Amino acid sequence: MSYTTPQTTTIQNSRLRLLNKIKANEFPLLTFMAIPSVRMAQIVALTGLDGIIIDCEHGNIGDDSMHNAVAAISALGVSPVIRIRGPAHDILKRALDTGAHGIMVPQINTAEEAQQIVASAKFPPQGVRGQGSAFPAIGHGLTTPEYMKSANETIITMIQIETRAGVENVDAICAVPGVDLVFIGPNDLAQSLLGYTPARGDEPEFVAAVDNIIAAARKHGKWAGRMVNNGTTAKEARERYDMVAVTGDTKAIQNWYMAEFEIARS
Repeated sequence: MSYTTPQTTTIQNSRLRLLNKIKANEFPLLTFMAIPSVRMAQIVALTGLDGIIIDCEHGNIGDDSMHNAVAAISALGVSPVIRIRGPAHDILKRALDTGAHGIMVPQINTAEEAQQIVASAKFPPQGVRGQGSAFPAIGHGLTTPEYMKSANETIITMIQIETRAGVENVDAICAVPGVDLVFIGPNDLAQSLLGYTPARGDEPEFVAAVDNIIAAARKHGKWAGRMVNNGTTAKEARERYDMVAVTGDTKAIQNWYMAEFEIARS
């Protein structure tokens, strides 16, 4: 099925910061949020980044916190993205009903799994998503009818490639219509390929896997992103990726305190 996607949409919505930035090739910067707090969401949203990935896979975030974070982040002009804990239809539907500007789905291994995600993420006729909530439209600054008309081609569907099977099937995964971005989870990918994490980054098998993922994305006209640890690696990633997520709230807090305490004790 061929249809308009976030890559090809002509819809203009100034609230969709991540979509607007990535379409303009402006290399949007994101981070992960694992702590369930409206105040944390607001604090991080005011740092100048373009999107926050609300981590419902590994973070301490339930449904209430997910809804509250999306509202707080979008109200400050930043794009909320939700990393759901798995590809189940009800989980994905629940995440989209917050008003998120994008979804990220971990550990996708086959094209069939990717097709299921796309179907769950889109309203008919492209998918099977149901409508029954006013919250999604609020998160996009639209009326419900306006949201219904625009959601299929403005919500960014991100697929994580972080397993050996995912790498082996990445060409078929990237060929799936409605998959907008493939996102590399380097730690899980290293664990799957090498048996340890984090990767040094120069292991031939790891390098080849990353190259294959990026090549498949480019071949099929999809965006590519990955997680990085700091601003230096984020800047280096600009040459190969369309966006990056720079660490997360828990690591950022720990890293700052550890560095400052080390200075204080020196």
